[in-house]
Amino acid sequence: MRLHRFFVRATELRHDFWLHDEKLLHQWNHVLRFKPGQQVVLFDGVAHDKLYKIDEIKRDEAHLVHVTDFERKEPKRNVYLLWSLLKKDKNDWILQKGTEIGVSHFLPLLADRSERTGFDQERAEKIVIEAVEQCGRSDIPTVREPMRVETAIEQLHDKAVLYICEQDGEDRLAESVNATGVLVGPEGGWSDAEKALFVEKSIKHLNLHDFTLRAETAAVVASSLVLK
Repeated sequence: MRLHRFFVRATELRHDFWLHDEKLLHQWNHVLRFKPGQQVVLFDGVAHDKLYKIDEIKRDEAHLVHVTDFERKEPKRNVYLLWSLLKKDKNDWILQKGTEIGVSHFLPLLADRSERTGFDQERAEKIVIEAVEQCGRSDIPTVREPMRVETAIEQLHDKAVLYICEQDGEDRLAESVNATGVLVGPEGGWSDAEKALFVEKSIKHLNLHDFTLRAETAAVVASSLVLK
């Protein structure tokens, strides 16, 4: 039977304790219908992944007993994904798949030709956490509020090596760097002002593919390339 994983905030994962997370208990009781004796994996996103046995479960609390610890699994590289906000559920897809492949930081961009400007950060964080629970990751990626392209570049200038992701990029990936950031533009492409900014800031250009990719596909492909 597959073990279910759950992210638990602000809870010390002791040897045995009573869990009082209302949303989690509702899911356990009414969706998954857990019973005493079943096992679950709890992780705090910071230091611990632990297997627990459900000793007792009620409507508003559950008593858990520690069984064993698991080795934590985190991405080997620190990757920032900066993408121009897209329409409909494409942003959700980027957050989900980016989390699954190992992106550490999500920075939605308000580019000159962005397809939308609204962004529900709380919903985005929920999508990321659910993806982490499903894929077996131990850390929780950060999700930033949308920002202008120039602001994002300024904030990351000293933190990561940045790449503009294009069909005809030529620069090679830098080796042995602490962090890498990839910038993926909107379907309509970067504006002339943004291109001038990239030249001014000496940002490298990374070739993604021989074929033209949709923006959401480009975001995942770009992240995959720098995660290798």
